[in-house]
Amino acid sequence: MPDDFFKVQRPLTPEQWSFLSETTLDKWLGARPASVAYCARCVQSNQRPRIEFDNEGVCSACRYWERKGAIDWASRDAQLTEILNRHRSKYGSYDVVVPGSGGKDSAYVAHQLKTRWGMHPLNVTWAPFTYSEIGMRNLQAFVHSGFDNLLATPNGQLHRKLTLLSTALVGDPFLPFIWGQISYAFHIAKLMDIPLVFFGENGEAEYGGSTETENLSGMPTSAWSDNYWKGVTPTKMVQIGQDMGLISGEEALSISRFYFPPDLNGGPRSLENYWYGYFTEWRPQDNYFYCAEHTGFAANPEGRSEATYSKYASLDDRTDGFHYYFGLLKFGVGRATSDAAHEVREGLIDRDEAIALVKRYELEFPDRNYDFFLDYTGLDRDKFEVLANKFRADHLWVQRNGEWALRHPIWETQAT
Repeated sequence: MPDDFFKVQRPLTPEQWSFLSETTLDKWLGARPASVAYCARCVQSNQRPRIEFDNEGVCSACRYWERKGAIDWASRDAQLTEILNRHRSKYGSYDVVVPGSGGKDSAYVAHQLKTRWGMHPLNVTWAPFTYSEIGMRNLQAFVHSGFDNLLATPNGQLHRKLTLLSTALVGDPFLPFIWGQISYAFHIAKLMDIPLVFFGENGEAEYGGSTETENLSGMPTSAWSDNYWKGVTPTKMVQIGQDMGLISGEEALSISRFYFPPDLNGGPRSLENYWYGYFTEWRPQDNYFYCAEHTGFAANPEGRSEATYSKYASLDDRTDGFHYYFGLLKFGVGRATSDAAHEVREGLIDRDEAIALVKRYELEFPDRNYDFFLDYTGLDRDKFEVLANKFRADHLWVQRNGEWALRHPIWETQAT
């Protein structure tokens, strides 16, 4: 795909750059513990937002996986049966919306709902910033395995501005994608009078986040801003963009409503949403093998993804490496840690192997699409470095011989 279709954006004024380089909005930055600790069972850090460690040094995600062993899955299966029986269409019309990209997890949910439960899913996709070749290939493979799909692609020029703002102010380039990924599914369900929305897993419980959601079967709308959007709503970001003169009044008026949460109270009937992983034992690697067989899903043809050892997760977007990179800068938790922690819980690797993998890959810079990311956001290398260093906390990072290093990496403090 050619990269010369980006129109050159107006250069930032000194005032705009000053604001972007000095302001931070992620509400969870102030909640980081002053000292770094690692889970005694996996490799997750206490710096991960909303995670909890107990008095034995075990993280809330590991405890959740422990409790999953005592769940009455037959009862959960019965609950799911009742929900789907209540809403299944008798005439073949859509009866459930599944948000997804064609990746292993969403494809697994859609395929299960269709073939195991006899539902009639409509898959809806909030487009990545710019598709990777493997991402588009997997979406097409999913569609051609037997699914209808709606693909929403927002105004590219405005989306780039929102990405710049999110990168600079929140330290997460993916925030505009996350807004739409959640909101778009509910808009379509409401517009088309489809009663159900099924997401994949409860990431807060599975990977370490708010324990308040552990026993919930679906995504509460009250949790969207804090748990998924870092306290920054699209309304807030658009207003900031207007106030600093980056987003025009005309752009603000014309921005896609699919970024914004819909009013879920109106309409002819109530709208229910669930995590499929609440009703079944959720295992990401199993989803990969399932979809490789049933929906034509393919792993990364370039081998492992940058900054990790895995090759089958988060493949859709050419810029996704920078979502993980800024997470590493802010919390000392990168892509390798996230992958290794849940694979320890799944019993696929042991803790010592996980530590070795984190040591080898965690600090790798996502160089493969660096120039592309700069073009997409309108940044140059100097400005990118300013923004990157803005998010490095003193208790996490130190410069040694001119290079940034983690102060307390797990491979120096926890290896056995």
